[in-house]
Amino acid sequence: MTIKEVSEKYNISADTIRYYERIGLIPPVPRKPNGIRDFDQESCNWIEFVRCLRDAGVQIEALIDYVHLFYQENTAEARKDILIEQRDRLQKQIDAMNIVIERLNKKVDRYEEIIIPAEKNY
Repeated sequence: MTIKEVSEKYNISADTIRYYERIGLIPPVPRKPNGIRDFDQESCNWIEFVRCLRDAGVQIEALIDYVHLFYQENTAEARKDILIEQRDRLQKQIDAMNIVIERLNKKVDRYEEIIIPAEKNY
């Protein structure tokens, strides 16, 4: 696939894909003899994986470390540790957001108690 096709398929700009490759967030993409990127299924899988995790807020540095380790032998435990650390960080963010949502819901409920009775007086 061309970078344009991959960009459209995964809803990510071509510039972002190039940047991800340049900083090591995705492994080097195979190229045609003329130097044009030729995305194979493995490259697409990496883009999908990275995009999913980045959309969730996983840190770029952690993903770069993960990709670097992926191509080394005997690094499964280290890769797992990276994923666990990021998962735990995201869970803390989710927990904090849930507290905020609960508080906002209480505030909205309180306003509904105040506003709705006032509107019935008309």
